[in-house]
Amino acid sequence: MAKCMLFLSRPIMWIGLFAVASRYRARAFSNQALRSTVTCRRPFVCNASVGLSEDQKTQLEKQIKDKGDEIRNLKEGGAEKATIATLVDELLALKAKLDPTSVKVKNKGNSKHGQKQEKKVEEEAESDFITARSDDYSKWYQDLIRVTGLAESSPVRGCMVIKPWGMSLWDAVRNDLDRRIQEHGAENAYFPLLIPKSFLSKEAEHVDGFAKECAVVTHHRLTAASDGSGLIADPEAELEDPLIVRPTSETMIWYMFRKWINSYRDLPLKVNQWANVMRWELRTRPFLRTSEFLWQEGHTAHATAEGAKEDALSMMENYAELCEEVLAMPVVRGEKSPSERFAGAEATYTIEALMQNGWALQSGTSHFLGQSFGKAFDVTFQDKSGKQKDVWGTSWGVSTRLLGALIMTHSDDAGLVLPPRVSPIQVVIVPISAKKNDEDGQKIISEAVDSLHTNLKNQGLKVKVDDRDFLRNGAKYFEWERKGVPLRIEIGPRDVKNGVCVFKYRAGDMSNEKQSVSLNEAALVAASGLDSLQENLFDAAKKRLDESITENVTYEEMKTALEGDEASTYPGSGLYLVPWKCDAQNEKKIKEECKATIRCYPIARNEAGAVDGKKCFYSGEDATHFALFGRAF
Repeated sequence: MAKCMLFLSRPIMWIGLFAVASRYRARAFSNQALRSTVTCRRPFVCNASVGLSEDQKTQLEKQIKDKGDEIRNLKEGGAEKATIATLVDELLALKAKLDPTSVKVKNKGNSKHGQKQEKKVEEEAESDFITARSDDYSKWYQDLIRVTGLAESSPVRGCMVIKPWGMSLWDAVRNDLDRRIQEHGAENAYFPLLIPKSFLSKEAEHVDGFAKECAVVTHHRLTAASDGSGLIADPEAELEDPLIVRPTSETMIWYMFRKWINSYRDLPLKVNQWANVMRWELRTRPFLRTSEFLWQEGHTAHATAEGAKEDALSMMENYAELCEEVLAMPVVRGEKSPSERFAGAEATYTIEALMQNGWALQSGTSHFLGQSFGKAFDVTFQDKSGKQKDVWGTSWGVSTRLLGALIMTHSDDAGLVLPPRVSPIQVVIVPISAKKNDEDGQKIISEAVDSLHTNLKNQGLKVKVDDRDFLRNGAKYFEWERKGVPLRIEIGPRDVKNGVCVFKYRAGDMSNEKQSVSLNEAALVAASGLDSLQENLFDAAKKRLDESITENVTYEEMKTALEGDEASTYPGSGLYLVPWKCDAQNEKKIKEECKATIRCYPIARNEAGAVDGKKCFYSGEDATHFALFGRAF
């Protein structure tokens, strides 16, 4: 199979696609042992620029772009290598300031200092320490992902490796959502990863929205360099129409809709695909913002505008119910301001969640596309009267970003906290072995564990028996607590003799102490207890959301409160619900002055007449909406 040469719209080049396997080392310590043996040190994180302010990061990114453009122009103009080399050194220095992990520094002479630094980095990468949220919320998030085995960075900058525990969480989300999508009337399909560049150019707003994030395939094979220095793009293999690695699939899918839609009988047409997409990012956070991520994208075509709008609103509600019912994560349902809409959409509906540091996270969107894509790709249908009409469209999607939201909504300084309905393992049974050589005692315990396992499974619970004989029980408790398993059941010789087992919940109202439960009733008690835990987690998150939305504030009060409110701050200032006159220029000014953005116009607070007599908190003019402002990931 021919390999591809990939170029980015920014001055970065990829050659080929590489897969790498990394060894997984799991350690488990008791809390006491961990605190006494592990030194708190700066964790090795995907984005090493956490010490910089947002303004500093933005300034560095601009300098990097300008320096890259200068180098490219000099190369095209035939400048001397020495001149370019100096600028390249300057570019690398800037990149090192933004992200030290992105620049490989040569170790001159294998000095002892260099060896110590390298060893220190390795130790930090393998450290089991979790930074407290109150010390640095951003580090806490990165540490949590590392020590719980959810994901880790890959050799491809900006891309992550999702490990089995993280993937099992995504599988749980995907399976539940796929059922909802099927009930919504959409069918699963799959479309190509590569999209002709000419397709993207057909919808003006769409191409403008994604142009700077696109990876572009320009050649269809590699060849050996004539000087033997390695592989280069074969000059004779340049593509006439470059291919875009999909940032989203509207253009490809609407091209196919033109072939599939002829009559009103073909409508509505609803398709969904589970796929990966590529949007090049300079500043990344695992799950929240990566260059490649997994998602689902639904696309629909309708005979009427009303049908399309109803579809978009219905999917927003499906996403909200997924978050609230499965992830125990309350959300604000709303519509985006015109400045925050999806590129090419007439309206974008969103669900916004609140993280523990007071920042918002856009957790799912659905878009009413109007007729823009239908007209761009000439998708028409014959109505009942025989007239040709343009179709109306929608698109909607959620991604692995939901896992980041899940982590930051419930987890604590001890590790993950997983709502039972999304946890890959809901109950872990830890047998306590009988004394050495007590075969009869061990047989009795094994029979009790098997019976308990069967009863729990019969209640529809996801159960694991941790019978690893090379780990102490304390190490097992520590590991499963960190991974967020909702319920641990301990059972030993004395417990079996007394006809009981011991319950320990990871979080919620019943987590403060262990409970002794009858073996005969254990399965029913576990099922009931996990339902209560699900409710506890939602109620706690809902209370935090409600208490974190401030009303009746002036702009200056909000601006003052948000000063110094960075991602690392815990807890932060929260969100602000204010009367607002829709104005893109004022919205831009507020973003520049205090970094706050309009998360949405909450649907529940923008019913007819809601802002009658209200004045915009920024301009003083008559308000058009209630707007939810805040910092956001």
